[in-house]
Amino acid sequence: MTGVVAAFVALVSVAVLGYLVGAGGLLRAADELVLSRLAFFVATPALMFATVSRADLGTLASPVLLTEVVAVVCVQAGYVVAARLLWRRDRRELTVGALASSYVNAGNLGIPISIYVLGDGALVAPILLVQLIVLTPAAFLVLDRGARSVRSALLLPLRNPLTVASLLGLACALAGLRLPAPLMRPIDLLGGAAVPVALLAYGLSLYGSRGAPPAEERPGVRGELALVVVLKSAVQPALAYAAARFALGLEGRALLAATLLAALPTAQNIYVYAVTYDTGRRLARGAVLTTTTLSIPIMAAIAALLG
Repeated sequence: MTGVVAAFVALVSVAVLGYLVGAGGLLRAADELVLSRLAFFVATPALMFATVSRADLGTLASPVLLTEVVAVVCVQAGYVVAARLLWRRDRRELTVGALASSYVNAGNLGIPISIYVLGDGALVAPILLVQLIVLTPAAFLVLDRGARSVRSALLLPLRNPLTVASLLGLACALAGLRLPAPLMRPIDLLGGAAVPVALLAYGLSLYGSRGAPPAEERPGVRGELALVVVLKSAVQPALAYAAARFALGLEGRALLAATLLAALPTAQNIYVYAVTYDTGRRLARGAVLTTTTLSIPIMAAIAALLG
C-alpha cells in the first residue's frame, strides 16, 4: 500500500500548505479565485494537452474502461434523480453534483496508484482520456448554456480552454504527431503547475471558509453532500466491481483495477470548476475533502480483499 499512502500524503500535504499560507496571511482568502482561475485557464489546459497528446489511444478499448463508464452513468443518474426530487436543484447545481459524485481523481492520484499498486500505468489512461475528452466538455456545455442560439450552444465547448486543449491533444495523438522538445518543455512546465495550484487553491478555500456560512448555504446541503459521498465512495466502486465480475467475468488484476480505480476520490478539479462557474462550491469542496479522507481505508480494504 506504499503507493496509495505516498500519493495521498502528497495530495494532503499541498492542500495543508494552502491552508497554512492562508492562516499565515501570505495569501488572502480572495486569492483563492486567482489561483483557481490560473489552474483552470492556464495550467490545466497545458496538462490536458500534454497528457492526451502522448496517450496510447489503443487502450481506450480496455474492459476496465467499460466498467468505469457503467458505474459513472449509473451514479450520475442516481444523483440527478435524487437531487432533483429532494432538493429541486437547477441544472448547473445538478451538473456540479453529478461530477462530484462520479469524476475520479485519475490524474495525480490515479496515475501513481495505477503504477505502484496495480503495476501498469496504462490502466488509468483510458479513464483519464474519457473524463478529459467526453465528460468534462459535456459538463461545460451544460454549465455554459444560456439564452443562446443553437449554433452558439454547439460552439460553446470550443470556447473552453480545457476542451480545446483536450481536442488538440487528441488530434496530435491520432496523427501520431509529437511536437519538438523545445515546444513541449514550456507546456510541460505549465502543466506541472496544474495539480499543486489547484490543491493550494483548495487548501486556501478551507481556511477562507471558516466563520460565516457561505452565501450558497441552502436547505438540504448536508443531505446532498452525504448522498454525493455515499455514491462516490461506496456505490461507484460497488457498481464497477459488479460490472467487472458478473457482466464481463474479469478476474485478478483486471477486477482489482476496475474496483480500485472507481474508488478514487472526487478530483479537486471539480472544485476548480465550481469556483469558475460560481455554483455548487460548498458541495464540491465537501465532496473533495470527505471522499479523499475516506478513500485511503476504502482502497486499502479493496486491495486487501481482491489483491
